Amino acid sequence: MKTHFKTKFSSMNQIKKTKKQMKYAYLFLILVSLGITSCVSKKKMVYFGEREWSVINNDLQNYEPTIQKDDMITIYVSATNSEAVLPFNIYESPILGNSLGNLKPIPYLVNAQGEINFPILGTLKVEGMTNNELSLLLIKKLKEYIADPIVNIRTVNFKVTVVGEVNRPGAFTVSNQRITVVEALGLAGDLTIKANRKNITLVREKDGKRIFIPIDLTNKELFNSPYYYLSQNDVIYVEPNKAQINSSVVGANTSIIFSAISSLLSIIAILF
Repeated sequence: MKTHFKTKFSSMNQIKKTKKQMKYAYLFLILVSLGITSCVSKKKMVYFGEREWSVINNDLQNYEPTIQKDDMITIYVSATNSEAVLPFNIYESPILGNSLGNLKPIPYLVNAQGEINFPILGTLKVEGMTNNELSLLLIKKLKEYIADPIVNIRTVNFKVTVVGEVNRPGAFTVSNQRITVVEALGLAGDLTIKANRKNITLVREKDGKRIFIPIDLTNKELFNSPYYYLSQNDVIYVEPNKAQINSSVVGANTSIIFSAISSLLSIIAILF
């Protein structure tokens, strides 16, 4: 009788001990999971930091992109005398029955020397000029041939590219030729939760060189940055945050390992 009681008491102790071990094992598994998927502080996630009133640089408000090599620009010259401007406008080959008003002007390609070849006026250096500056230059030169000329210029291949941790990466054509970093990220569907908002890279080609500019979305000084407005062919790269990089280092099999451990603990619980 005593032996039976001791055996029963020993079994009960063993069960209690096993349950205690199971609790510790589950607790350990939870702590490991939390360690790998560590929390990100609010400061690293919120855009522009403390949002208090500030003055935006006037130079930035009046920003205009400049013409670069490989840009394609349309130049349309008009005046009161419509026949006088015909030699200065280049159109697509007319289709039989099409009126001149239905034809589209052929864009000029800015060559490797930053020049275009304009009818009658000849070769013009346009690289580094804004559309408005080029318009004023053409008006000045055209006044020798036309009374009160009007010049409209538009860049037709102005685009920016956004890649990395965004919802819709890709290249985006911009019709108004004036776009900010924030607007470009908006076109890409905003950053994913895995993005590093403090270390975004802007890649820009300038004077034949490629420069890399760090951008911090959590700092409101971005609005006063000379790189707040984008230029033609700018590339924005959004890198993953530390948690995402760490999860990549741990490996894609992490969830499988956790599942296997959980299943093993469940089997042990059933057996004991």
